[in-house]
Amino acid sequence: MLAIITSSLTLISATNWRKECSRKITTHHQISTTLNTVAENLSKLMSKLSKRGPHRVMVGNLDYVGLPGKLYTPSEGKQLPAIAFGHDWLKDVKAYHAALRHFASWGIVVVAPNTEKNFNPNHRGFASDLETCLQIATGVKLGNGNVSVAPGRLGLVGHGMGGGAAVLAAAGRPNVGAVVAAYPSSVTPSAEAAAASVTAPGLILGTGEYAVLDFGNPAAIAAKWKGEVAYREITGADQSALAHDPVAKLLTGQGTKANVREKVCGLITGFLLATLGSDKKYQGFTAADAYAKNPVPFRHTADVVSFTGSKLLEKADFAQTSST
Repeated sequence: MLAIITSSLTLISATNWRKECSRKITTHHQISTTLNTVAENLSKLMSKLSKRGPHRVMVGNLDYVGLPGKLYTPSEGKQLPAIAFGHDWLKDVKAYHAALRHFASWGIVVVAPNTEKNFNPNHRGFASDLETCLQIATGVKLGNGNVSVAPGRLGLVGHGMGGGAAVLAAAGRPNVGAVVAAYPSSVTPSAEAAAASVTAPGLILGTGEYAVLDFGNPAAIAAKWKGEVAYREITGADQSALAHDPVAKLLTGQGTKANVREKVCGLITGFLLATLGSDKKYQGFTAADAYAKNPVPFRHTADVVSFTGSKLLEKADFAQTSST
């Protein structure tokens, strides 16, 4: 009898979850359909943004403010957008040097804590470190005094564990202007639950490829998102998409080709320039149904596919069912 009751409760819980997500997704899909009658093709702009930007980049340490980590800034610029960047589980921030330098080359200040790298990290503590990084961006002299950050142009970006922590840090915070969770992992407290309190525009990257480990459910985070959100997948990209970690690749067999990593950086850059930079020519990067096609047929470059409405719900529901 107990087994039957437990099974019934699980079924009811899953049904309620699906109904709630369906309601949120329907709303987002209606907004997307109204604003974007024709899906945005990001191919040309992604090709541009996948390359290094026009700014010379300066790199510094956060040790002088009492927090281990790195700071990447354009060599000059006033009232720039800034992001706090969260690394993945067991990753050192130096594994993201190429990606963080890329963002800064497009005029975005990046503050990246190098904390919670142990086997059993404190996810809530890491989210607090990301919040501290945003305070550093606006409250500390940057570069040679030629760089300043606009307090109203702050965002959170994270990869894996850092993606989940970015969602936690953004929950209930109206001062956050954009959130990017790239292949977010499961964190405690739940990023899926926190997403229901995030009003900032969100970009969630997930993978349709089979994962060796159950990292998390990015689609469910997108389904729960309170504000406007875009969920996308890039062909050939997986959990290892942003970090350059030769040792991890050797041990796990997982790794991403450089050209795919560049596409991931380009996709994130476009979203940040559209939201934090308020650059209208990149507005398509916020469209829920945007896509990008291979510029050269049969060549291994990255397609971008977006999931909205019932397709997003099915993906989120499938991932949840597979993990139970």
